[in-house]
Amino acid sequence: MDIVPPLRLHVPEPAVRPGGTPSFGYLDIPAAGSVRRPEVDVAPEEIRDLAYTIIRVLDDEGRAVGPWAGLLSDEELLEGLRHMMRLRAFDARMLMAQRQGKTSFYMQNLGEEAVATAFRKALKEGDMNFPTYRQAGLLIAGGYPMVEMMNQIFSNTRDPLHGRQLPVMYSSKEYGFFTISGNLATQYIQAVGWAMASAIKGDTRIAAGWIGDGSTAESDFHAALVFASTYRAPVVLNIVNNQWAISTFQGIARGDSATFAARGHGFGIPSLRVDGNDYLAVHAVAKWACDRARRNLGPTLVEYVTYRAGAHSTSDDPSAYRPKAEFDAWPLGDPIQRLAQHLILRGAWSEDRQKQAQAEIADEVLAAQREAESYGTLHSGPKPSARDMFEDVYAETPPHLRRQRQQAGV
Repeated sequence: MDIVPPLRLHVPEPAVRPGGTPSFGYLDIPAAGSVRRPEVDVAPEEIRDLAYTIIRVLDDEGRAVGPWAGLLSDEELLEGLRHMMRLRAFDARMLMAQRQGKTSFYMQNLGEEAVATAFRKALKEGDMNFPTYRQAGLLIAGGYPMVEMMNQIFSNTRDPLHGRQLPVMYSSKEYGFFTISGNLATQYIQAVGWAMASAIKGDTRIAAGWIGDGSTAESDFHAALVFASTYRAPVVLNIVNNQWAISTFQGIARGDSATFAARGHGFGIPSLRVDGNDYLAVHAVAKWACDRARRNLGPTLVEYVTYRAGAHSTSDDPSAYRPKAEFDAWPLGDPIQRLAQHLILRGAWSEDRQKQAQAEIADEVLAAQREAESYGTLHSGPKPSARDMFEDVYAETPPHLRRQRQQAGV
């Protein structure tokens, strides 16, 4: 009689735990400029290899090389550099404000600044993003006023959302930024649905959905890919792979799939993988995907390989699950430093101008913070009225909410 061994489960484990030496040996990083750039109307089955490599433009010396380079002028790149610097300075001030008790909660974009800011340059007016909570760069690069963002973070009297959202869950239809939901992955199916509606109306606007590596394990992720593929929705489906979910490494959500981008293959969706810390590469891939959507060629799935340098949120301590020096060992570097190096190499920038810009942006962000704080913060100054929680919920207020409002005396 054959002896059958007992069944057991496989639980993926990160390569290194706290206290160990950081290692990114699982990343196969090709040389910058070595990955081909297909035509926009290429058939998905002809570019299956692009889901297993990493599209890169900037090399280690800061040169822009290869077929994905040359889409942006020096002036456009300088603007992009300032967008990333502004987002980082904004993050630093708001993190400090949370520590001072001026807001309840905050989530940084540290290390991921290139992903959202560069993608924004590929969009047109009227396009709609369905973001998760680490795409504040879409607003910064889109010209949304920082004071308005801070007003929401402080939940003060000028908060455009009247204190009804968590501090970093922005919303602005005018700036193409659909209201963030704390229930992650819902925005993926919403993006596909919005894109389908745009096509049904014969409009020209496209949608972009955003999701983190951890949330790809949600069923909404797969449902979105089914509908996007079946109806060839004009949507770009973005996966920000920053290596960590809240406290679990990417392998938990990825499973035995080689990459997150490869998941698009089962749905017949063209899928690409790009260096998320390379501003030029992110923009080039974003433009390729957006052009495909605008030309009625259907959806594109894009995985951005980046790294969450900070904590998941102000409620998180990453030292409990990963080495403290891991970001320093990240092989794709710092997106701001890399773009600055490129511009300096081209003679369009300098170390002195970089320092000057940092000081100017720091002053700009501080001035915005002072103005926002003058309208109130979490624990000082006036607050939105309690009656606001009853407004804009239903077209006609139902009886039970009318009773609750009367009981509250607002």
